[in-house]
Amino acid sequence: MHYGMAIDTKRCVGCNACSMACKMVNNLPNDTWWTRVLTDGGDEIDTPAGIFPNVSMKYLTVSCQHCENPACVKVCPVGATYKDPETGIVRQDYDKCIGCRMCMAACPYTGVRSFNWEEPAYSVDFAVGDVDVAKHQKHTVEKCTFCYQRQARGEVPACMDLCPARARHFGDLDDPASDISKLVSEREYMQLLPSEGTRPSVYYLV
Repeated sequence: MHYGMAIDTKRCVGCNACSMACKMVNNLPNDTWWTRVLTDGGDEIDTPAGIFPNVSMKYLTVSCQHCENPACVKVCPVGATYKDPETGIVRQDYDKCIGCRMCMAACPYTGVRSFNWEEPAYSVDFAVGDVDVAKHQKHTVEKCTFCYQRQARGEVPACMDLCPARARHFGDLDDPASDISKLVSEREYMQLLPSEGTRPSVYYLV
């Protein structure tokens, strides 16, 4: 089994519902985002590319790429960053993490990991989201988990569940009959930094 995600860039409207769903379901601390929506034209939200009147708008949602050949796993000295043998998902064990941030240095995808310098703080005084989400800890690295707690219940990641444009598709890339396998085989796609040899499990349909 090899879980992955295909994101249809023609359908994505840059609404940030995926980012908000991820934040709520996983009870992410203040200022922590596991999924970000980037625009082709610049660093600010909804920045078009080109010069008026010849402009275009394109969104790219970025999070952990759950690589088949993850650079982060190779450098973690304590096995806190590991590839789940059953699903192929790259996971993070907060109890093992020693905060060395080697995984962040090795990862070629800028900004997909965050580090809790202090005790995680929240804007509300109670936990939100799934009750079975791992507790966030000080001096640990965090990232997208493909909502593994939801998968255990037979559900899909929150970002896909709440996408109003239905731009996200999640499933087993090893199963040729799965929707994601069919999309990847039928549609043209791109992957982030294929030259790095990490073999990302996230496909951007173009």
